[in-house]
Amino acid sequence: MEILIVEDEAEIAKLIQLTLEAEGFSCRIGRDGLTALQIVREQQPDLIILDLMLPGLDGLEVCARIRQQPGPKDPYILMLTAKGEEIDRVIGLSTGADDYLVKPFSPRELAARVRALLRRSLRQAGATHTYQTQHFIVDLDRRTASRQINGHLAENLDLTTLEFNLLSTFISYPGRVWNRTQLIDKLWGDDFFGDERVVDTHVARLRKKIEPDPTNPTFIKTVVGVGYKFEDPGG
Repeated sequence: MEILIVEDEAEIAKLIQLTLEAEGFSCRIGRDGLTALQIVREQQPDLIILDLMLPGLDGLEVCARIRQQPGPKDPYILMLTAKGEEIDRVIGLSTGADDYLVKPFSPRELAARVRALLRRSLRQAGATHTYQTQHFIVDLDRRTASRQINGHLAENLDLTTLEFNLLSTFISYPGRVWNRTQLIDKLWGDDFFGDERVVDTHVARLRKKIEPDPTNPTFIKTVVGVGYKFEDPGG
């Protein structure tokens, strides 16, 4: 697995590199946002560890550009920041980051986060037609979705077309925060006319079909004041 470390502080970048190479990963370091984008285009890493505060383009802008123009691989992005406020975490995930780690962090925690991300099926932009997490398999070609328990197929989910598209959207970017406008653009596009709160209705219906307890969701979480995100604990 190829990992790109985008961090302008040399000591931190080296610590991350040594930690992950000890885990068997191949790492390359970029010191700024523009260099990171060039490396992504040329080498297509499987995962990017991206510092929020970078010279030139900051981490949010770098993340957004990677998601807007994906290559053959659509890499996972683990964002690093010295800030711990909730709003920074939400903004980071809303641009397409998959996970978020606040400095200072332990090398053990960093390695665990990286392993957890790479256990998921890698997203292949324009090529991957199946998404798989710890508890779900979504096959875009067959338009089927199923739930797993302890790695074994438990049941096929009886979803409407819109519910299937909503689950596919969530599962394609675990951890990303979607606001209602983004989900409407994704699901209805220019054909939508009406109240954006209709999204809440469809999320509630999907929760009833996939959540063990829809009143206390495990997978589709509400981000207060922003929207929704998908998480698969242990995935």
